[in-house]
Amino acid sequence: MTDHDLAPIIDFLAELVPFDQLDDAGRETAARGIEIAYFAKSSGEVPLDYDNPHLYIVRSGAFEVRSDRGELLDRLGEGDYFGFPSLLTGEQVSNRIQVLEDGLVYILSESCFRALRALSRDFDRFFNRKHAERLRYSARYLAREHLNTARIRSVMASPAKSVGPFAPVQEAARLMRDARISCLLVVQDNRLLGILTDRDLRNRVLAEGIAVDTPVNEVMTADPVSVPPNTLVFEAMLAMSQHNIHHLPVAEEGVPLGVVTSTDLIRLQRNDPLHLIGEIDRQSDRATLVQVAGQIPALLQSLIQADARAEEIGRVLTLVTDALTRRLLVLGQQALGPAPMAWCWLAFGSQARMDQAGKSDQDNGLLLAREPNDEERDYFQRLATYVCDALNDSGYIHCPGGIMAMNPKWCLSLAQWQAQFGRWIDQPEPKAVMHASIFFDMRAIAGRGDLAKTLQQSVLARCKDNQIFLAMMATNAGHNSPPLGFFRQLVLERDGEQRKALDLKHKGLAIINDVARIYALACGSEAVGTAQRIQAAMKAGLVTRKDALNLADAQEFIAHLRLANQGEQWSRGEDPSNFLRPGRVSGLTRHQLKDAFAVVARAQDGVRLSFARSL
Repeated sequence: MTDHDLAPIIDFLAELVPFDQLDDAGRETAARGIEIAYFAKSSGEVPLDYDNPHLYIVRSGAFEVRSDRGELLDRLGEGDYFGFPSLLTGEQVSNRIQVLEDGLVYILSESCFRALRALSRDFDRFFNRKHAERLRYSARYLAREHLNTARIRSVMASPAKSVGPFAPVQEAARLMRDARISCLLVVQDNRLLGILTDRDLRNRVLAEGIAVDTPVNEVMTADPVSVPPNTLVFEAMLAMSQHNIHHLPVAEEGVPLGVVTSTDLIRLQRNDPLHLIGEIDRQSDRATLVQVAGQIPALLQSLIQADARAEEIGRVLTLVTDALTRRLLVLGQQALGPAPMAWCWLAFGSQARMDQAGKSDQDNGLLLAREPNDEERDYFQRLATYVCDALNDSGYIHCPGGIMAMNPKWCLSLAQWQAQFGRWIDQPEPKAVMHASIFFDMRAIAGRGDLAKTLQQSVLARCKDNQIFLAMMATNAGHNSPPLGFFRQLVLERDGEQRKALDLKHKGLAIINDVARIYALACGSEAVGTAQRIQAAMKAGLVTRKDALNLADAQEFIAHLRLANQGEQWSRGEDPSNFLRPGRVSGLTRHQLKDAFAVVARAQDGVRLSFARSL
């Protein structure tokens, strides 16, 4: 591109925030890093390559930013930008850019964008604020579309499972068990008579000692509250709240069409977590950000009360934690200046798996593109300390074992991280295997995600065929065992207050995580979440479909029970813990818990037989 061709681009940038904050040389650098593209409305969408991100500057025309499910997030015209979230976070943002009117777009290269951020603090701050603004737009549009205009027919389960009024209760319970559902509609002659839920079975059958051959119509909820299919999701949520119900039949003039549960609605009820994320991204100082983070326990409580799945609650809580961490990194860089090299903030443990609960400490690290000098090392030390201390103030306590980015041991270059993982894998002594149970659950939170991907792929390649390391992992996974004694009796231990209780985390969920991690490493799966790892193991033929489903069910049941218990502890003013006192749950729940622990024990034996025999 000649100097004559550059002139109109430079003139346009000189009037455009934040390019107007650059000096003449900076704007010339930007102009030379730009390519020009034309997008016609007939093309539909702008093709984006997230493996090679760019900054897109709208010169003319009109565009819409939509999520991968078609939800409107933002509208763009002359002087607006898209593509910057991937440049800032290093992550693949699955948004789509729809062309509303033919237009010209200036496309700035990633290397030039980084150079301009390093050149001008104002330029860097502008795009960080723009990213926060996009998240707020996202929250607003998602809330509007899902809660104000979405109809209940779009989320209901249809056709709903049903049973006749004279069917025995036991038959209905078996049908619910086999279909893995929490309610049945009671229907006769295609008319809705009632609904039978898990709560009805618990309160009206088991608690009262009712015979299993009792007809369903004697224990069902008769004439249940129902709504027509065109009811707004928002109205359905109000109805469920007002009547304190978790299952809402959908019917048209008495004819049942489907059913919606509180779990279905929690998938759409994104206004609360998204509002909180928006609040997080709006804060401009550490003190107010920590104050906003104080809303997280209340968010957890609302999700528990909505009877959402444990997997969904874990994901929502972790997304909030991710947002808080990213915002702290932005504020830290505003205070300390731009980072001297490419970096990636890593999460380990529960944050990496996206299964955080009501009491989580920190497990994080920093991955640097190269070996830092003393000045650079000091910068990242101060940045990490800023973030970790603020997370601690926000309720994510400092890791007792010091596994935090503020610890110089876990602020390493890519080559150093690779060498560290190599030592753990090639010399699997007990301490190395203990570290593996934390560090091998790894996910990029902010910065250059490609650095984390390179590290993960090198680790997986090194683990896949290392039978000795996998054997040591399998042996280590057997150090804890599910709390089942002879004759399937629950074995209790002392909690922090010297009361006999069950440790649902270390005696249940942690073992499932260990088993899934070993299988994922064995088959080379990049999955980090435990449920996804179980699926990968099943697809790879390492476990049968039946065993995989049973283990996934056990994980969800134990995790849900843990969260429900933490919700009750929180409502009583107690600190949430992982200990459950059996006397606080029903006999049916204790029986189901024994079954879940038995599944965990079989999975533990299976992984030991598959791998530990290599020793």
